[in-house]
Amino acid sequence: VMIATVIVTVFTHDLAKGVLTGVLLSALFFARKVGRVLHVGSAAAEEGAARHYTVIGQVFFASAESFIAAFDFKEVLQRVRIDVGRAHFWDLSAVGALDKVVLKFRREGTEVELVGMDEASTTLVDRLGVHDKPDAVER
Repeated sequence: VMIATVIVTVFTHDLAKGVLTGVLLSALFFARKVGRVLHVGSAAAEEGAARHYTVIGQVFFASAESFIAAFDFKEVLQRVRIDVGRAHFWDLSAVGALDKVVLKFRREGTEVELVGMDEASTTLVDRLGVHDKPDAVER
């Protein structure tokens, strides 16, 4: 970041452009680093045809695809419980990823239960999410 900032400043003779370059690169590197901190654990439930997923970390545009990829949609299950008590959903892409996961399970006939969502994430999901709407599966 520092080398890019110096190079842009020297070639453009404009410190503002150099600083802007440094800030943008730092933001991109930070988003990439935080996006890799997401962990989704899975355990078979005692009831047999059920699975319990535990989500830990920050779900946002950089980690949304990893969030979706962590779920096994091919496994035949009656119930899935997704514990998001140690996760936080930050933006529209995170809510879209949650919608995609819940709706994929429901299309396969699996009952999905979301538990532990914090207040800020709940507000965002209620406002932007579609998985809890009456006709969501048909859409």
